[in-house]
Amino acid sequence: MNPGFAYFWTYLVRPGREGMFARIYGPDGDWVRLFRQADGYLRSELHRDRHRPRRFLSVDYWQSEEAYREFRQRFAAEFESLDDRCEELTEEEAHLGDFEPEEG
Repeated sequence: MNPGFAYFWTYLVRPGREGMFARIYGPDGDWVRLFRQADGYLRSELHRDRHRPRRFLSVDYWQSEEAYREFRQRFAAEFESLDDRCEELTEEEAHLGDFEPEEG
């Protein structure tokens, strides 16, 4: 099944924090455990830049943007708490955009 909605983030992780970052943002990490509580969550991917090893890309897939928005509303407190806890791991983070599959 193709996802109906995905969002991409890039992170520059603080030196020495790469392992902790990968554990929290990885396929069995804290973020995925939170997302799995929501209807419409499909999967997450974490990619590490081969040439800049402190740079990561995360992609989270949902059945629809509506499913993601419902998750954010229902789990707002948990999301903010985890986000605050993870803030110390990164020097920079940027939302690259929200995407949907191209029909064709």
